[in-house]
Amino acid sequence: MRKLIVSPSPHIHSKDSTRSLMADVLIALSPAMLVSVFFYGLQAIQMVLVGAVTCVAVEWLIQKYLQKVKPTINDLSAAVTGVLLALNLPPNSPWWLTIVGSIVAIGVAKLTFGGLGHNIFNPALVGRVFLLISFPVLMTDWSIPASWFINSTDAVTGATPLAAINEGLASGLSVKDILAQNPGLSYSNILFARAGGSVGEISGLALMLGFIYLLVRRVIRPHITISIWLTIAVVTGIFWLINPDVYTGPVFNLLTGGVLLGSIFMATDYVTSPMAAKGQIIYGIGIGLITVMIRYWGSYPEGVSFAILIMNAFTPLINKYIHPTRFGKEVRNG
Repeated sequence: MRKLIVSPSPHIHSKDSTRSLMADVLIALSPAMLVSVFFYGLQAIQMVLVGAVTCVAVEWLIQKYLQKVKPTINDLSAAVTGVLLALNLPPNSPWWLTIVGSIVAIGVAKLTFGGLGHNIFNPALVGRVFLLISFPVLMTDWSIPASWFINSTDAVTGATPLAAINEGLASGLSVKDILAQNPGLSYSNILFARAGGSVGEISGLALMLGFIYLLVRRVIRPHITISIWLTIAVVTGIFWLINPDVYTGPVFNLLTGGVLLGSIFMATDYVTSPMAAKGQIIYGIGIGLITVMIRYWGSYPEGVSFAILIMNAFTPLINKYIHPTRFGKEVRNG
């Protein structure tokens, strides 16, 4: 006699799987990857491949030989982690730096907690922050590698836009003067840019295309991303109106650094973000506030990675007190 297992209703079936969702994320990242190849050539391809292959290999080895379980590399989550890590690194990063970050991302941030669905922190961001703390010189080398399509001498090879602003302010210049002296920091250039930054930050337009794709495919909901953007826009807008000579405006803060890459592809990670819509909004507001605080008053010019990891730690608490509406429950007004 066959044993039947009956679970409580409702019985909702979906054609979505972890593999299909991860495949959609890779497709959404493809515009940013293509633009990075355009600007950085072979180096960008090498970084993405090394990141993806290393993450997949590390997950397979640990699961097969240490945990003694069936490897789960077919779900593509490890490949996504490797690609995201590579896109968060400076374009001239040596190959071994990507490997070290990948080992930390999978071996420490993901599998130590039990694998996909159990990790507290976003693995790619843990790998990036580990590298930033361990190899600060390499992680702040924003020189532009050779490209097949453009002359790298035409690019901004110095600091990132955020670092350029901080350095200029430290030397006594106003924000307006800094922007005037650095034509590469124009909004149009940052939107499809040659400005300094990580591999995945090269084009805000490409990242927005990925965001639209994820929304259309219903891979993510807009609550987290939009709440991050609105919080950053409102807070920086207030400070900019108070003193535009010292504080950068909303558009600049939204388009520069890792705001778009982080808010679209990493803050929205299913495992490390809240489940309820209200909780996602609180989570996004927290990321936005912490990002602005680090940018304006912290020792690092960029704060998105730290902000997301900090709010990852609060996700279990948010989930404990803010629950999704139960299926079938009547919602009363008033």
